[in-house]
Amino acid sequence: MNDHTVKSFDEDITRLRGLIAEMGGLAELSIQEALDALTTSNEDLAAGVVQRDKKIDALETEVDKLAVRIIALRAPMADDLREVIAALKIAGVVERIGDYSKNIAKRIKDIDDAQKFAPLTLLPAMGEIASDMVHDVLSAYAARDPVLAREVIATDAKVDAFYNSIFRNVVSYMVENPATISTAAQILFIARNLERIGDHATNVAEMVHFAATGTYPPDDDT
Repeated sequence: MNDHTVKSFDEDITRLRGLIAEMGGLAELSIQEALDALTTSNEDLAAGVVQRDKKIDALETEVDKLAVRIIALRAPMADDLREVIAALKIAGVVERIGDYSKNIAKRIKDIDDAQKFAPLTLLPAMGEIASDMVHDVLSAYAARDPVLAREVIATDAKVDAFYNSIFRNVVSYMVENPATISTAAQILFIARNLERIGDHATNVAEMVHFAATGTYPPDDDT
């Protein structure tokens, strides 16, 4: 590549990284605000999360277009090609994380007396871990840090443990309080969405590891 082409390529990659970072930041904020809306029964805050998802979707479209442009015009090889492909895949996963946050926010209006529902107290802690996973995996992406990526993968076990605990608590609560079945079902739906956010953060971590090293992390790291 001549100097101009190299500079243009570097600018494209920088822009690609910036779009991923922006998407991730919005997705992380949506997780936090969806949980805040849940614990405070704040439907206005929930509506903001739903609205923000449109911006995340728009950013994914930008990533798709830019990645295709880079591949078509720059013909990247080896490490550079891995990075572009990883960014393309990561954008799709982050978009799904935004969708899960939107799903949580849309359930707020269907939950009665949320603040009095005992199993609800476990959700913020579970959500904090899932949100931290998203934050850390984006940091790993920005730093090309495979070690941090593997740490994110290991953390997913904590989210799964929370989900299992919430499931058991909610089922027991429903048995003891049949009138809460409708709200309990919504809580289980929310917990499942948080569990999926953890799974998707793990998927991003695997892609970050691949982009940084050319290999996927071994199964015994999960």
